Amino acid sequence: MKPTILLINFKDQQKLRKLKMALLPFKIRLKTVESQDYCQPIGYLAGVKEIAKVETASTEILSALIPQEQMEKEMLILAGITGNLFDQVLYTLRKAGTPVDYKAVLTEHNQNWNCMQLYKELEKEHQMYHPEAE
Repeated sequence: MKPTILLINFKDQQKLRKLKMALLPFKIRLKTVESQDYCQPIGYLAGVKEIAKVETASTEILSALIPQEQMEKEMLILAGITGNLFDQVLYTLRKAGTPVDYKAVLTEHNQNWNCMQLYKELEKEHQMYHPEAE
């Protein structure tokens, strides 16, 4: 899998452009995930060959059964980025002045989750570590 950063729920196009420009020198694949793909496994979205796309009929049934939940914050997922490159990417994001509320690393544990599942988990963690923010 090629090092990839998934960009999810970025509504501010200017911020998204600034973020992409800051990461350009790293030659990392940047993928903006559209809302219709939020039900796909994040491993699939990141290019993990072993993880298959969820069939469209299944996603339509799923979205009919589950009320559409909204993501309020932006989310960035780093996949296949480790060591020194990982540190450099995080430093560059900080230096560029493009803060992202929720950041995660693709792992064996979360690669089969969809975007909403990961978002909910990050939301829980954020509330646990920042109770005063709520």
